[in-house]
Amino acid sequence: MKVPAIDADLCEGCETCVSLCPDVFEMQDDKAIVANPEKCSDCDCQEAIDTCPSEAISWEEE
Repeated sequence: MKVPAIDADLCEGCETCVSLCPDVFEMQDDKAIVANPEKCSDCDCQEAIDTCPSEAISWEEE
């Protein structure tokens, strides 16, 4: 199963992914984290990946 992953070193804390998929992503210490990867079916995680300005989000195999 593919789930989103965030490279914390690349994340700029812009919150774009959180606004697109608030059930999946959340902010922690000015960086986005994947809080609930299983909820990607409830939103468009691919859009969050595509719109991340720092390209910090990618798919990985769980």
